[in-house]
Amino acid sequence: MTTAVIFPGQGSQQVGMGRDLHDAFPAARAVFQEVDEALGEPLSRLVFEGEESELTLTRNAQPALMAVSIAVIRALEDEGGWRLADRAAFVAGHSLGEYTALAAAGCLALGDAARLLRLRGEAMQQAVPVSAGAMAALIGADLAQAEAIAQAAAEGEVCVIGNDNAPGQVVVSGAASAVERAAALAPEHGVKRAVMLPVSAPFHSPLLSPAAEAMAAAFEDVSFNPLAVPVVSNVTARPVHGAADVPALLVRQVTAMVRWRESVLHMASEGVDTLIEVGAGKVLTGLARRIDRSLGASAVGTVADVEALLQSST
Repeated sequence: MTTAVIFPGQGSQQVGMGRDLHDAFPAARAVFQEVDEALGEPLSRLVFEGEESELTLTRNAQPALMAVSIAVIRALEDEGGWRLADRAAFVAGHSLGEYTALAAAGCLALGDAARLLRLRGEAMQQAVPVSAGAMAALIGADLAQAEAIAQAAAEGEVCVIGNDNAPGQVVVSGAASAVERAAALAPEHGVKRAVMLPVSAPFHSPLLSPAAEAMAAAFEDVSFNPLAVPVVSNVTARPVHGAADVPALLVRQVTAMVRWRESVLHMASEGVDTLIEVGAGKVLTGLARRIDRSLGASAVGTVADVEALLQSST
């Protein structure tokens, strides 16, 4: 069995996530405490018992999801000696999950990852006025169909592929009026339906260039350490082996398409037959089955999941 560990992106958050980990495992508790200290506020309280509307804010959801995933990784290591460097051939994360992957692989310190994701969330939100941007999922579309729809809908505005998630799930992103046109055009291009997404900004589109600039400036004050495990980049769908390459790729990631389908296929081509989604939810586990049915995929996000994985790994 050759394993890759994958980390979820925004949309997987829910109030109460990670609380059982915090209560059961000292190593997980330490993660939440360190993230709270790095941000200078009790994010963990919001995660465990706050309002859904507050947690869903990009500035909160991004560091919160990272914290839950790293809490699982630290609990696995502390409770059962399950070391990522020994168990995983690759790590990868969807959008903000790439920061989680980098933290799990030792490239980013936990506190730095939390602060960067807070900044990233704020910069993304501030880059485009509220309601000026949008995203829509084209259900049943392949990449070629989605690109044709985006091109036809643009009409001089920004309308691009934001996420190539899986066969039949491609997301367009850009100016709200252009994305709405894309949704309306979908049936004419043989796409079953389009769903406008409840997001606060047009993620992974050129409209977020100001956020990319903010991240580039922030990276100048951050140390990127050697990677204990190769991280598959959202931008290239290929492994990053050297820490020196990471900052530029993360800057590009803000405005570039998330090549998740290709990332999973590349890991499979390199011999990966098992994916473990670590953190909140099971979104990536579902996508994996649509990308390559031969892949085994499971999610580890609760105390019971951690105990089950440790038991099966002995």
